[in-house]
Amino acid sequence: MHDLPTLRAFVTVAREGSVSRAAERLHLTQPAVSLKLKHLQEALGLTLFRRRPQGLALTADGHALLPAAERALAAMAAFEQSARALHSTLHGRLRIGTIVDPEFIRLGAFLHRLVERAPQLETELQHGMSGSVLEWIRREELDVGFFLAPPGEGPGPEAPEIDYRELTHFDYHLVAPPGWGSRVAASNWASLAALPWIVTPTLSAHYRLLHGVLDPLGVTPNGVAQVDQEACMLDLVRAGVGLSLARDALAMAERQERGLVVVEGLRLPCALCFVWRRERSEEPAIAAALEVLESVWGGQR
Repeated sequence: MHDLPTLRAFVTVAREGSVSRAAERLHLTQPAVSLKLKHLQEALGLTLFRRRPQGLALTADGHALLPAAERALAAMAAFEQSARALHSTLHGRLRIGTIVDPEFIRLGAFLHRLVERAPQLETELQHGMSGSVLEWIRREELDVGFFLAPPGEGPGPEAPEIDYRELTHFDYHLVAPPGWGSRVAASNWASLAALPWIVTPTLSAHYRLLHGVLDPLGVTPNGVAQVDQEACMLDLVRAGVGLSLARDALAMAERQERGLVVVEGLRLPCALCFVWRRERSEEPAIAAALEVLESVWGGQR
């Protein structure tokens, strides 16, 4: 019913007790302020001020309406502030490729802080093997993702358009079924390749790591089963099917709890990486994700 400048004039005159002082604060002329008050009182059919030697004082009706006018101005100020904030708030969707288990990649902490940093940003997760995530990013079906590679290598020369950041380093150990201690004792990679193996598809980090050490020797693992999930691999090792690779924490836990054999002296260094297309590094959503990752992982390697 009343425009905001008129309500602002009413509230300012009520606080200052003077049209002249209110006009100074509002950067208006005195006649302009007086006209706004006149129109407001006529529209309401109420007398809001009475004159006194020192200036203007609120009537009982004016006192009754002042709190509502102040709330209206405060609500509009809050509305304008929220609208301005949206200009600097990230919108849209960030498609994230995930691998292995959520706890290992600190997915919960990452998403929690990302939502705090950009509450208007929608996240979409797609789980897959390390190589699958890389291909999805290359085809721009995903925006960012987690990836496993030997330390310092990242996606490699085959993907020059992909940038990466290493988050942490760890080792893969060779694990064998319970009771296989004598079969794998004092063995090297070449002799171990002849034993039964649980192998993985070419897009798996396990495949790339294992073939990185076996190919130069001219041997291939004797695959008896192929799986694409770490949990399945370990289950088959427990069942006595064959050898496999396992992350250091998992390998030690399986040795202690399930009696799996961890082959001594053979390990494959690996790095957990975060990858994205280099040309998109400055996009706000990707920049925010990298900033959040730094707070989750810090300088850990």
